[in-house]
Amino acid sequence: MISLAQLVRDGRRYWGSADGQAHWQAERACLGPVCERLFGAYSLELGMAPRLGDMCPIRHPIRWAPTAELAESSQTLVCQPDRLPLPDGVMQLVIVHHLLEVVEDPHHVLQEAARVTADSGRLIIFGWGPLGVTGLSRVWPQRRRHLPWRGHWRTPGRLGDWLAFVDFEIERVDYCGFHLPGRAPRNAMLETLGRRHNLPLGDTFMIRARRKSQLAQIQRPKLAIGSSLGGASLGHATRISRQPERMTEGD
Repeated sequence: MISLAQLVRDGRRYWGSADGQAHWQAERACLGPVCERLFGAYSLELGMAPRLGDMCPIRHPIRWAPTAELAESSQTLVCQPDRLPLPDGVMQLVIVHHLLEVVEDPHHVLQEAARVTADSGRLIIFGWGPLGVTGLSRVWPQRRRHLPWRGHWRTPGRLGDWLAFVDFEIERVDYCGFHLPGRAPRNAMLETLGRRHNLPLGDTFMIRARRKSQLAQIQRPKLAIGSSLGGASLGHATRISRQPERMTEGD
């Protein structure tokens, strides 16, 4: 298995390439209408690309990195993606961006992402669509050693089953990244047509999910962002103390 740190380095190189940037722009445009309607204190992005939700009015966006070396700012959560040192239900928005295809334990990553999503929040999952041009080009096995073709791709229906296991339900699936073979997804006419009819032929699908309705509302602890992410705690796993307002460093 390739190390998680090396995977993130490879991912950042891909998302910084011309093809990666074209896909990122298409995905950001797809996410925009969802982000603009969300308000709250905290959001979390788990992925390897530049920040997608920069148009979101949520006050404290948090990024993720597997090591302190790869942390891009003091507002970076440094940990394994399947062991998030965060209380339950503190994030109004959680974005899992093309990570479930390539991590070693995608079930636990999804469970952790669902756990930290607030009852009124949204969980967004970006994945590669198997019917898009990029998906169909995976027929050549040698390509699967490189991004974006690497990993195990799953359909929205399959991920819907996983979400049901963690008591989430899909509100909507959107498709984006429409283009012709040999071209990057920069054709505005194809993108407009594909998104208007929501055709499952785009390179990317975006799942918007929320927690299933509960009979009783559970009060969630607040996240003390200063003690969990800033200063000397960056780069170390954190452990939640018995007092919900404070998080201290762990091993």
